[in-house]
Amino acid sequence: MKRPESVLVVVHTHEASVLLLRRLAPADWWQSVTGALEHGETALHAAQRELREETGLASDADLEDAGIVNRFEIIDPWRAKYAPGVTHNTEHVFRLALAAVTAIVLEPREHSEFVWLPKAQALERATSATDRAAIAALVPG
Repeated sequence: MKRPESVLVVVHTHEASVLLLRRLAPADWWQSVTGALEHGETALHAAQRELREETGLASDADLEDAGIVNRFEIIDPWRAKYAPGVTHNTEHVFRLALAAVTAIVLEPREHSEFVWLPKAQALERATSATDRAAIAALVPG
């Protein structure tokens, strides 16, 4: 069963291009880098691991804890992955600011495509409210 604690990593350039990944399921779900903490793992280590797994990026030194923690209800498509009775998740938000748009290597079992979008378009495309709030707060412009 998954631990009901996760990370969200907003990846953007100094020029405010935002990286979004399209999940395989649910259909048409666009998000920043995300993932559950493994048992015994810290939020920072989970953010570093998820960043490498989902994008191929290994910018551990530049990863910044945004100091934002969200709590939200787990949506139905993912609820079965958690222990019975678990209904909410705690999400730790991080940011990675890059000098320029960078090549991404997707995890094909999880994501089908990626895009770099201007902040305004990323805010429109990101599916979750906590992701949109993080992009709005952390990306310049």
